[in-house]
Amino acid sequence: MQLNLLRMKFKYIYVFLLIFGMFSCKNDNEKRQVESIKDIKKKELIFSIIEKAWVFNAKPINETSRSSALAWVDWRSFLSELDQKPKKTIGAFQKKSAELSKKAMALNNLIPVEFNKPQIKARIAILITKVRMLDLYIHLKDIPEQKVIALIPEINIQLIALQNQMDKIVQKSKIPLEEGESDLIKMLDSARAIPNSPQMPIDPNIPRVE
Repeated sequence: MQLNLLRMKFKYIYVFLLIFGMFSCKNDNEKRQVESIKDIKKKELIFSIIEKAWVFNAKPINETSRSSALAWVDWRSFLSELDQKPKKTIGAFQKKSAELSKKAMALNNLIPVEFNKPQIKARIAILITKVRMLDLYIHLKDIPEQKVIALIPEINIQLIALQNQMDKIVQKSKIPLEEGESDLIKMLDSARAIPNSPQMPIDPNIPRVE
């Protein structure tokens, strides 16, 4: 009799645990589904915000920039990459930002002689920094979409500043030198090329002529 009662108790306990386990699994699955739906909706919202703001000034703004796009391969490649807007997924924007970062850094490799100047290099450095920040933010697990979209107009500003600086250099090179200025520049260049002759040490025992 007692054995039967004990068996019945174990049977009830087993059934209870089985039912409890089924409900627990069901609740866990429901929670995972809810979290998955939330994650999908969040990604869709982030994609929508970034996709709407992703507008770059990829077209040359002056004749100097247009001419440079023909002769300066890395500049042309960077502008072309900017001009191609990603589609469909946030992953596409992540791939695009990585490619933009790579092509922006390549601008330092073969700068044309006329633009290989400190002011141009400084503009390129700022542009690279902004593009790399964009690439960093968009690859974070929790994408700070407001920081991403804030960088887009900043990059556009740097694009304009770089092209204006390029144009300023070209326009300045077209200004004819005044008479004698060309010879003066040549003399200065020649003087810079002559190494400084070492000074003779002064012997303290030699009497100075007052």
